[in-house]
Amino acid sequence: MTGTSSPPSRWPGYNAVWRWHFYAGLFCIPFVLWLALTGSIYLFRPQIEALLDRPYAQVAGPGPRASAAAQADAAVRAVPGSALHRYQIPETETQAVQILVGDRSGETRVYVHPQTLAILKTVSERDRPMPVLSRLHGELLAGNPGSYAVELAASWAIVMILSGLFLWWPRGGGLAGILYPRLRSRRMWRDLHAVTGFWVSFFALFLLMSGLPWAKSWGSYLKAVRSVAEGSVVKPDWAIGATPAAQATRMMQGDHAEHGGMAMAHPAGSHEPLDRLIAAVRPLDLAGPVLIAPPTGPDQSWTAKSDAANRPMRTSLELDGPTGQILVREDFAERRLVDRIVGYGVAAHEGQLFGLANQLLNLATAIGLILMTVSSVILWWRRRPEEVLGAPPALGGPPVAAGFVALLVVLGVLLPLFGATMVAVLLVERLVLRRLSGARRWLGLAPAAS
Repeated sequence: MTGTSSPPSRWPGYNAVWRWHFYAGLFCIPFVLWLALTGSIYLFRPQIEALLDRPYAQVAGPGPRASAAAQADAAVRAVPGSALHRYQIPETETQAVQILVGDRSGETRVYVHPQTLAILKTVSERDRPMPVLSRLHGELLAGNPGSYAVELAASWAIVMILSGLFLWWPRGGGLAGILYPRLRSRRMWRDLHAVTGFWVSFFALFLLMSGLPWAKSWGSYLKAVRSVAEGSVVKPDWAIGATPAAQATRMMQGDHAEHGGMAMAHPAGSHEPLDRLIAAVRPLDLAGPVLIAPPTGPDQSWTAKSDAANRPMRTSLELDGPTGQILVREDFAERRLVDRIVGYGVAAHEGQLFGLANQLLNLATAIGLILMTVSSVILWWRRRPEEVLGAPPALGGPPVAAGFVALLVVLGVLLPLFGATMVAVLLVERLVLRRLSGARRWLGLAPAAS
């Protein structure tokens, strides 16, 4: 007895993966270039901020200094209607004291002469160069819509890199074009794209994934999952999405260049405990900058924290104002596992986990990503036929294997924006684009099934 059997399902072949890689890259390239450029500058935030603050590093001379309480009073008077938010303990005896005060319009950083109490400079926290650059990098200066766009691009960039590794995988031959490019060959741009992609892929994937906890959608997703798993409402130790301007007035700490932090209200009160608390905190030798904040309510304690860019070095304290006694101390190692994992990832992402070497490694990765994107555009421009987009042609074949579908489902669960847009793209392609002859020809799609 004979019969017609359906063809066995299989995983997508080289051409199908190439199509996914092409379209993912088409969408991601502008974002990857932007993130690489802005991120490269932001990596050197400590050096840049030190350079910007250089005029205020040697302002005090020998002689008595005003009390910290008097310095805080001067900073609050400099911004009428404000209240003390944070006092940053100076790291040297000569530098100006930086004090953050807040009112309804936001937070202001006030530079106070430690001896004369003269106001040397006032600047809105949101207008400082590094916070502006951070918002350009993480949300395109567009708030939460920009955060969604960056997260979507990062999710598809992960797919682009994974599919690129599949295309790079050696299929015979030597090491040329695999581990090193053939610069004097007509395949130079192809080799630069593939070889650079291989060498930076691991570090690029790390940077993309370690940036997701800040994104509005993925960060909220992780927070919800943790709340269900841990049985209580989770308060992440990092900012999620854009921080509204009204909320910025109540920030306790700046995360990822002042993106946000724990919302705090700082009622007006006496600054007299500051000197006592500074004397209690200084001997602890916390990693700088060290910030002291007043109580947020009548029954609350003063707080002090290390706001070190290298997050594993951070420590938080609760202090008794009248006595200066340390009531609670929480070091980084005492935080929950997820918070520690994200903390290490954030520090490495910002280039602060292991000093200059971390900055240079991230910079090399960013330069590699820029080279990859530029070479991909050159390759596409050289190869594209006239009057069509130039995507790899769609080849018919047997049904896709269940294992590959399961892999896509897993990726869609781990990266929700990728999953949602992948389903949308497949539906639009199948139900609309394949039925339009002009769009089908320009995109290189297979005809719609009859």
